[in-house]
Amino acid sequence: MGSDCLFCRIAAGEIPATIVRETDTTLAFRDLAPKAPVHVLVIPKEHYADVATLGQGDPTLAGDLLATAAAVAEDEGLLGDGFRLMFNTGSYGGQEVFHVHAHLLGGAPLGPMLARNVA
Repeated sequence: MGSDCLFCRIAAGEIPATIVRETDTTLAFRDLAPKAPVHVLVIPKEHYADVATLGQGDPTLAGDLLATAAAVAEDEGLLGDGFRLMFNTGSYGGQEVFHVHAHLLGGAPLGPMLARNVA
């Protein structure tokens, strides 16, 4: 995308991150403000604004992203008790960085999906 995308800059090695897995197409690194004992962000190295754009634009890369998330979950010992894989999309979805990223959360019971009922 350009020098203004935080995650593009992390993928390019311009901004340091604690990387837990890297493939030719994806990068997984620890979240700086973890919401669970394990909180890893999984991104494609190529810029896509959100998961819908990625899924429509490059289904193969979307599959790579999921495969990387599964491998990280296994590496982190999360397969037995489970984990949450979450994509925030758009302002209503709570997306803050507009480069598609999956939040891989686990290591303890995570509670309900939403903090409050929005009905």
